Amino acid sequence: MPRLNNDLHVSTWADLQSKLYEGSWQKDLKRFRSPFAFRGLSDARSIPETTLTRLGGEYARREQSLLRNFRKYAHRSTTQPDSVWNWIALAQHHGLPTRLLDWSFSPHVALHFATVNQTEWQNDAIIWCVNCVKMKKYLPGKLRKMLDEEESDVLTVEMLDRAAPTLAALERLSQKPFVAFFEPPSLNDRIVNQAALFSVTSRTDMSLIAWLNEHKELFRRILVPAKLKGEIRDKLDQANVNERTLFPGLDGLSQWLSRYYSPRTIESSGRRARAETRSITDDKT
Repeated sequence: MPRLNNDLHVSTWADLQSKLYEGSWQKDLKRFRSPFAFRGLSDARSIPETTLTRLGGEYARREQSLLRNFRKYAHRSTTQPDSVWNWIALAQHHGLPTRLLDWSFSPHVALHFATVNQTEWQNDAIIWCVNCVKMKKYLPGKLRKMLDEEESDVLTVEMLDRAAPTLAALERLSQKPFVAFFEPPSLNDRIVNQAALFSVTSRTDMSLIAWLNEHKELFRRILVPAKLKGEIRDKLDQANVNERTLFPGLDGLSQWLSRYYSPRTIESSGRRARAETRSITDDKT
């Protein structure tokens, strides 16, 4: 994806924090409350893409089959009400391809996912920031009314159940395609600790990024240079933002310990790889 006019560039930790929390002061509330949802990607060349889209082929036609069979075989594993929104949130949480995309209210959680993979440290990272408050004006009237009544900026599964009890009903809310954010049910500590948030497109075959590009006032991107990743990672670990806290349990603990005590060799190998690439490129010119 090409660089955009609303891309923000940072070079230091302090600059990064300033950009992440820019615009968070809410005059009416007299509080610092950021209106953005955040998603971090370890490679700035990547774009937020749903797992359903990544299936390829006629993925739009597969959504119903995927969810139907997930509900059939996972029925004993959930105590949530029998709601399509509870089911699709549970499915997304456990890795089933869906039209949902994971976001977080926390910019530091987004930074974690942008820096946790040391094999990507040779690449610049990117933090996508989407303004949930401004996005409300593009929602169908029925959803906007619910948010106003609840004095909320994002939907819940209960609101979605009332407005659109099926995915087909969601599309029928508006002739124009739209994107909505909703908070998933607190299925476990992982969702709670990650300050999780989901985006959902009104149509299965709709591209979130294409829609955002038509509404550039709704988002910005923060470009994080590769050379800053090591410092970010160390400071996040000290701030207790890591696999142990974001993925509670023995698996998360083991992942954190394995990374935390691994020798930091990726940075030097990344520099060598870039030098070799430049050398090859120079030879071809």
